[in-house]
Amino acid sequence: MLQVVQMCLRRQLCRRVASSAAASSAAAPPRRSREHPANRGGTRSSTVDPELEEQFVFLDCADLNEPHQEEKDLVNQLKTSFVPSPGPGPGPGPGPGPGPGLGLGPGLGLAPPQKNLRSLERQLQALNVESVQEPKLDSLIQFHDVDFPLDESLVASKKKTKKKKTGGEGKGEHRVVGTPDAEQPVSDTCCSGCGAMLHCASVGVPGYLPSEKYKKLLQEDGLGGATCQRCHLLTHHQQALNLQVSREQYCDVVRRIRPLRALVLLVVDLVDLPDSIVPGLPELVGANKHVVVLGNKVDLLPADAPNYLQRIKRQLSRYCQDAGFGEQVTDVHLISAKTGYGVETLITSLQRSWKYSGDVYLVGSANAGKSTLFNTLLESDYCKSRASDVIHKATISPWPGTTLSLLKFPIINPTQHRMFRRHERLQAEPELSQDELRRLQRFSQQGYLVGRVGRTFRPDGSRRDEIEFDPDSLAFGEDEDGDMRRPTANSCKEQLSHNELKDARWLYDTPGILKELDVLSMLSDQEVRLVVPSQALIPRTFVLKPQMSLFIGALFRIDFLQGNKSCWFSVMTSSRVPIHVTSVEKADQVYEKHAGDTLLGVPLGGRERMKEFPALVPQEFRLEGRGYLEAAADITLSSAGWLAVTAVEGDQLLLKVHSPAAASPRLRTPPLLPHIVSLKGERIRNTPAYKQVKMRPGKQLLGSGTASRKKK
Repeated sequence: MLQVVQMCLRRQLCRRVASSAAASSAAAPPRRSREHPANRGGTRSSTVDPELEEQFVFLDCADLNEPHQEEKDLVNQLKTSFVPSPGPGPGPGPGPGPGPGLGLGPGLGLAPPQKNLRSLERQLQALNVESVQEPKLDSLIQFHDVDFPLDESLVASKKKTKKKKTGGEGKGEHRVVGTPDAEQPVSDTCCSGCGAMLHCASVGVPGYLPSEKYKKLLQEDGLGGATCQRCHLLTHHQQALNLQVSREQYCDVVRRIRPLRALVLLVVDLVDLPDSIVPGLPELVGANKHVVVLGNKVDLLPADAPNYLQRIKRQLSRYCQDAGFGEQVTDVHLISAKTGYGVETLITSLQRSWKYSGDVYLVGSANAGKSTLFNTLLESDYCKSRASDVIHKATISPWPGTTLSLLKFPIINPTQHRMFRRHERLQAEPELSQDELRRLQRFSQQGYLVGRVGRTFRPDGSRRDEIEFDPDSLAFGEDEDGDMRRPTANSCKEQLSHNELKDARWLYDTPGILKELDVLSMLSDQEVRLVVPSQALIPRTFVLKPQMSLFIGALFRIDFLQGNKSCWFSVMTSSRVPIHVTSVEKADQVYEKHAGDTLLGVPLGGRERMKEFPALVPQEFRLEGRGYLEAAADITLSSAGWLAVTAVEGDQLLLKVHSPAAASPRLRTPPLLPHIVSLKGERIRNTPAYKQVKMRPGKQLLGSGTASRKKK
């Protein structure tokens, strides 16, 4: 800083000397000089006179600790010269001179104007202060010259880099802040994301909020729309908190619906079939319930043959019968709560069969997609038109057990007039907005089947402000469902009135029942995101000879021990889980060396992580080949997917599957996608792998789903 200020002072002195010399030579004949275009119109420029010699000082060559003797003399001269002396005029003067000013010392004969007084004084003050402090490199960089302004983008990037270096937190990390207060009583308000009671007593109990935020919301009466810390971290930071909730506590919440008159929507994860049908679920919900089975995540499954959806639906019905539901199952639907496929057909079926007879409950295993379906139905014709603006959406995440209590929204009463209006909308050719087109395009890249879920009583476009008259609504006192007015900006803050809710029927989202054996229970947050499939499953096919092993990450190892000929293994898991093929004799060495590292991928964290990870337990399976075009059986891999085995007809195979005891692989016959081996590309030379076939965009169902078209 000292050198910078000294350089500024020398530059100003040189300019004063130049102006004085120009004044003294005013009597001489004028010289023609070139005028820079930038100087026209009174604009300052950095161009200098080529006839004027200028002394350049390079700061990088100057000694920061000991200034030159000439600079010391100049500074001392300036300090002794800044002494006010009486003179004519309204202010202090330098003695003889034409006006107010400050004398710059004997021999200089300069009188700078009054406007430079304060700036020079500040520079001297800074000079006195900085002379006793150790100069910092950042202070030299932050110097701004009027004629040479710094590039703002460089300054901004430098600040960002400095902030990133000193932030103290790595990418993706989030520090939980706030303190609990055990003396504060638990509120009677539920979290709008998971349904747990809000409190600030303990971090490990569901519904926790930091005491600082909890007390503030309590004073402002703002707990009604608040979400707990766990839901906030799941939604905004993809971070899951470990809570002290047992499987039996989840079952207790679901068991509440046993004595009620209600319809049960059983959500089943097709990727984890039949393990996602929790054993003993009919006893929890009661034998007096009508059950509608919903096979969710159908958008992740490729079409291995024509009419594959009908085959999956029949197989799903058989699994539900084997689980003990019997004659309770009244209907089966294949849907995608994420992309909207089949949801409109489901709504039409519910409004025609169940109508307004009672409440509806979403039940099923954890991570089956119940909360995603709850949010989709909240924005559909199944929900009261104004309720979607008041009720908060459920928290969704890939971690099991996100919903901890009952979430609900009021169901619309399907009167004849509303059913007719809905039928008209579904039959009409939809006019898609740019946002809807982008949504369909995005989902078509992530799934094979895409649908559109619309709303009849909240149209878009020019009719947005039109008010529709519904005569049926007057008889039931629910005119808000026929109201076509666009919601105001304050509609989210309003609450549903007593008349709207006095005779309402509700749809409830229940907690997902945790499976006793699940591979996700032993994985970290980041590992769960890698293992749980979130996009369309693309088959990865390998041809193996006997005495070869196939690793699916470091979670599963399949040894092909006996067989007369080679067979195909089609892996249906997340593409973020690596696959590695080796011989049986080298498999133990590969696992010992690479488990926890990049080659096997999951788990993450090297040898330290593998010390905590449970050991792999072997389990033998025998199956008989059914030909080159049809898989003999599937080996289910818990919530991670499955492995389809295709062998020569009549060939007897012996497989040994190594996995953690909590994963518990099973043999599934018949296979879910028996012709999956046909979805492979060309053989990769000198490897056991086949090229992956690029995902083909599937159907886009617009309206009720009766009219479908292939996306080109």
